[in-house]
Amino acid sequence: MAEMKRSLSLWQASAINMTDMVGIGPFITLPMVIGMMNGPYFLYAWLAGAFLSIVDGQVWSELGAAFPEAGGSYNFLREAYGKNKAGKMMSFLFVWQTMIQAPLVIASAAIGFAKYFSFLVPLTFYTEKFVSGGVVILIVILLYRRIETIGKISIFLWSGVLITMFWIIGGGIVHGNFLSPIKNINNGLSVDYAFVTAIGFASVKSVYSYLGYYNICHLGSEIKNPSKNIPRSILISIIGIAVLYLMMNVSVVSVIPWQDAKESEFVISEFMQALMGHTAATIITCLVLWVAFASVFSATLGYSRIPYAAARDGEFFKIFEKLHPTKNFPYVSLLFLGGVAFIFSMLFKLSEAISAILAMRIMIQFVGQAVGLLILRSRKNGVYFPYKMPLFPLPVIVAILMWLFILISTGTKLMFAGLVVIFLGGIVYFIKARIRNEWPFLSAKK
Repeated sequence: MAEMKRSLSLWQASAINMTDMVGIGPFITLPMVIGMMNGPYFLYAWLAGAFLSIVDGQVWSELGAAFPEAGGSYNFLREAYGKNKAGKMMSFLFVWQTMIQAPLVIASAAIGFAKYFSFLVPLTFYTEKFVSGGVVILIVILLYRRIETIGKISIFLWSGVLITMFWIIGGGIVHGNFLSPIKNINNGLSVDYAFVTAIGFASVKSVYSYLGYYNICHLGSEIKNPSKNIPRSILISIIGIAVLYLMMNVSVVSVIPWQDAKESEFVISEFMQALMGHTAATIITCLVLWVAFASVFSATLGYSRIPYAAARDGEFFKIFEKLHPTKNFPYVSLLFLGGVAFIFSMLFKLSEAISAILAMRIMIQFVGQAVGLLILRSRKNGVYFPYKMPLFPLPVIVAILMWLFILISTGTKLMFAGLVVIFLGGIVYFIKARIRNEWPFLSAKK
């Protein structure tokens, strides 16, 4: 059987993570976050997102270094909860919800791409859907190749991300009012119930913009020296992106007052137009589209490895196990996720997709694997952790509590929908287990 190769370096891994993180998210959610916070202290929502990413990134770093295989959370949950017991169910539920939420992630970036594209060319409802669907199709075509080539493409796309972010930040600095938003961050601030509620709702959007710091864990079997490079790439990604996001937000509101920025659909384009005119606004819009495209590319790459990993272990439909006969990548998985993402890009609105993504993932993936790490660390079975987080278990506990807070903040409707998806997955799993005589919790054999 064909095998994947460890070909991705630390910097290629970091580029893949960061191109996933800096998609259309920060440009679309910037005015959303300001509107929800409704004050100059909106920066605290971005700091909250960065803090959650750092503590949760420690969980991913430990698990990614210990189990560097394709599939990421699929393997982590299976190892933590037991390969022959609850681990089978937890890993199945993760793959189950991934088959829905991964296309949602891809579709949300494609929808955001089409929204921003309308700054350049006015789009109707139908032409907007044509653009978002076309982005998904083009991404699948680009990913239909060897991982060595994809690593090089990722570096190229990441260069566009850096150019975009540094131009936005530099524009604010040159404007001469860069430090004003920082000096006024606490104006009108009152730390009360209303503030905590607002930061909860706003953090749903800011956390969405940080998602992707763990993407490289899904490509674990393709990373060189994974025990060191996975934790390093996660830390580099989170710190680097947090600094860029904060500076970008400060730069924008130093030119466009936050009262106006919260109402803008194309805040980055309008920011650049205010500084340098229409031509510059057109160029920065094209760069934002570059960034959005790069994010869809990176996310689709990572997610395509999850159904493959489950099928390889006999825990998912066998057809997803297939690797391309000459290019050695899971092409069936890639084509399936791309196809579902294309359909979702036709059906969903951006704000709905963002909240649904988080509501669906939190319990099984983020909370589930954080609890799983606590279980693994408590066992005396000789599991080797090449990387161990500082202050354990405090970061794990903080991450669990913050994820639950974010889940509640997505709203009752989406929280319930996420639980329904898990419940339906549980029914499917128990039917499968009954047919195969693999009852979780009850049997330690098989």
